[in-house]
Amino acid sequence: IIMVNTHLAIHPNFKINGIHFDKNELYSVAYSYVKEGEAFEEKIGDFLIDWLNDDYDTIKVRTSGSTGDPKIYFIDKQKMVNSALATGKFFNVKEGTKALLCLPADYIGGRMMLVRAMILGWDLDIVEPKSNPLDNLFKTYDFCAMTPFQMDYSLGRLHLIKKLIVGGGTVSEHLIGLIQGIPAKVFEVYGMTETISHIAARRLNPKKDNKEKRPFKSLPNVSISKNEDNCLIIKAPKILEEELQTNDIVEVLTFKKFYWKGRLDNIINSGGVKIFPESVEEKLQKRITQRFFIAGLADDSLGEQVVLFVEAPQNEKFLSDLKEVVKKLKTFDKYERPKNVYLIEKFEETPSGKIHRQKTLKKLMG
Repeated sequence: IIMVNTHLAIHPNFKINGIHFDKNELYSVAYSYVKEGEAFEEKIGDFLIDWLNDDYDTIKVRTSGSTGDPKIYFIDKQKMVNSALATGKFFNVKEGTKALLCLPADYIGGRMMLVRAMILGWDLDIVEPKSNPLDNLFKTYDFCAMTPFQMDYSLGRLHLIKKLIVGGGTVSEHLIGLIQGIPAKVFEVYGMTETISHIAARRLNPKKDNKEKRPFKSLPNVSISKNEDNCLIIKAPKILEEELQTNDIVEVLTFKKFYWKGRLDNIINSGGVKIFPESVEEKLQKRITQRFFIAGLADDSLGEQVVLFVEAPQNEKFLSDLKEVVKKLKTFDKYERPKNVYLIEKFEETPSGKIHRQKTLKKLMG
């Protein structure tokens, strides 16, 4: 059997900003991006040069560091191709798809948009990855990937996109509420650098006004299970060498469907009761407009107590109002209600702009 490296083939329908490039032409474009492009184009150029280099079958990718220190991975190009094919099948995005790249190309989300375009034959427009990427755009797109932050800043222009995938952070209940009834089909995706972007997705704005939260459904050739701690195990032979044990606590419905509950390393043990910060945060999202998170702080009697941290300047009136909101909210379970509220001027962040809980807590506690 002769192994064929499909990553060497550029789809004949592939275009960047409306222009088709074969392999040699694409290398020239990538080189010009590196030499003369904007900062975001330089990252695209660096990636494309690595991708087109036949001497290496792997690509170096770094994690965002949202669940720990940033790590470097070497990912097989063929596995990236397999991931792109699975996305194409799951979301029914075929050759000729008009797509928009508005994520940075130094992380897996942006890189996989480029791979999908080259492999599936998309017409890919590239814009600067900023908070409101749809500003000044007046054409429609079949497919786009954004962060929740970008989607929040693009609500008035989401009619320009037919299918939108959102990843790289939790989508708040408030934001989910704002996208109901819009024409764009919006999907939250689950995945990480190690899984070469997403391995599961769920529709956030189904046509039927169904109040029930939809579970994540895995992509083709991906199956799931859980361990004794209820942590997700991913089996995906086309993109993973072996089963991947995650720290994500899930409720498994079938070998293809699951609900995400939170992260094992975030769990708060308060008086012997296990509390998911993510569940508490969900209940507060409609009441607090600032960035915030829930964490456990050491407590002599409870072991850990539930505490709310809000990104805001010190202000006695604001703090008092927040405590009142926490006190009166009726949706908390018995042990979920935060025992204290702290205002922090600026949260520590990961390189990709997500809240770094551990670093923020460490800085606060000195």
